Amino acid sequence: MKDLAYLISSCLDEHDCEAYETALLDTYFDALTKALHRRNHAITHTDIDAIIDCWRPLYPVAWTDFFRFLQGWSPNHWKIHAYSERLAQETIAQYDSK
Repeated sequence: MKDLAYLISSCLDEHDCEAYETALLDTYFDALTKALHRRNHAITHTDIDAIIDCWRPLYPVAWTDFFRFLQGWSPNHWKIHAYSERLAQETIAQYDSK
């Protein structure tokens, strides 16, 4: 999920990250599903659903980790914006409540 977060953050501005997040994640997981079926014909939809259920929630965690890194490495970096801040706050709140 880190590579996906890095790719999206490198290709899109703040507005587009927000606007296309769901569509990009859906596209990624659709492509992953097809690739898994091509490589392993025995894999089931249940197996793939389990992978997606495990990996998809890690996207904001990966983004938050990258955001944390950027804040220390280059505090004025263009990738530090409201979208990154929102994901970080939501991720932190999610783990603070556990």
